[in-house]
Amino acid sequence: MIVTAIAFILSASPLQAVTVSPKGVNVKSFSATTVFLTFVGLNNQVPAEGLWCGAINPDQSCVSGTIFGRLPRRSNLARLSGTNNYTDIMTIPASVTRRAYQDAVRGNSSDFFYVRRFVSKTGLPDEYVAVTCRLSGGGARVPLSLTNVELKFTGDKPVPVIAVGETLPNFGAEITYNGTGRLKGRWEVVLPGDTLPSQRDLLTEATLPIEERPLQRRYTQLDRFDLFLQPTGKIFLPGPDPATLPKGSNGLHLILLRIEATDDREADSDIGTGIVNSGGVAGFPLPVLRYFITPDESKLQLLEPKSNAQLSTQQPIEFKWQAVTSAASYKLEIKSPEKLVLSALLAPETTSYIAPPWLKDTKERSLTWKVQALKADGSQLLDSQPQNFQLIP
Repeated sequence: MIVTAIAFILSASPLQAVTVSPKGVNVKSFSATTVFLTFVGLNNQVPAEGLWCGAINPDQSCVSGTIFGRLPRRSNLARLSGTNNYTDIMTIPASVTRRAYQDAVRGNSSDFFYVRRFVSKTGLPDEYVAVTCRLSGGGARVPLSLTNVELKFTGDKPVPVIAVGETLPNFGAEITYNGTGRLKGRWEVVLPGDTLPSQRDLLTEATLPIEERPLQRRYTQLDRFDLFLQPTGKIFLPGPDPATLPKGSNGLHLILLRIEATDDREADSDIGTGIVNSGGVAGFPLPVLRYFITPDESKLQLLEPKSNAQLSTQQPIEFKWQAVTSAASYKLEIKSPEKLVLSALLAPETTSYIAPPWLKDTKERSLTWKVQALKADGSQLLDSQPQNFQLIP
């Protein structure tokens, strides 16, 4: 009889192998909320669906008839982490919190639950793990999370096109958020020729498992920011001074907003070996701001060597530029800070020039070069911007 009773108790209330951190979170009543969760202790198990419901059974599964919603596939950013953890980004849609609020108005509990099901690979019963979600009218003690981000330029052009050397209009980020706390991060720019960012690169740092955070690709940094967000739910974050952006490369440029993880007690998650800070989580990749730089049609375009290039004197030194249709000839000049070092008059079909060997022996190591397109009478048709280069033995 005793053995039978023990067996019945174990079957009715199975031991909970998988735990979750945090076990409970505050949720803003009338908007979306995103929280970083860590499920610890998976044992030959794979995650299945995530549901929100108004009540749970003793095994933590949802009570039939109380389900408020299901985690959409597009919002599922969960990843296996470490050897037996599962990082879940719980983004609660406003439709779910609205149903939970209506349920509470009818006299039911204001608490509801997020339930993840885990399926055993070895045929053992499914396991359910629940997180308690507590409605909070004003957003007090809600984890700092971004619910929407829009990058934009001032003015009406969504994708500005500027010429080399011109300055972009001002830009910034309109951010909608929940909670309160530090918003910390940086502005970066992806230059032509850089590897484009992946979807994982565009996530906020706090959205990633701890081991993936240092692996996000970094680009040319423009500026940093670190500010405290009041619980107002919306802010405009101005971008860096457009005059500081690179202007010398033709092609598509991408401006990135990179949000770093901050210490937010309401968003901390215990992964079994320590606490992970997850302030600034977002359930979506951040958008990018695109702009194009085109050649300045009022200037002759120099192609090679690039500005500030270092040229080995062990190799031929070659200069290249873009052809000008109506040019009768070209004039190439190389100067040191003190004097003209070389001047060459070239035929109109010529768009490259190999410097004579004696240029490598000049005492001046830092030089500039420019090209003029000339008319038939020798007057200037088009001029280039001077570009610096260095000779390296």
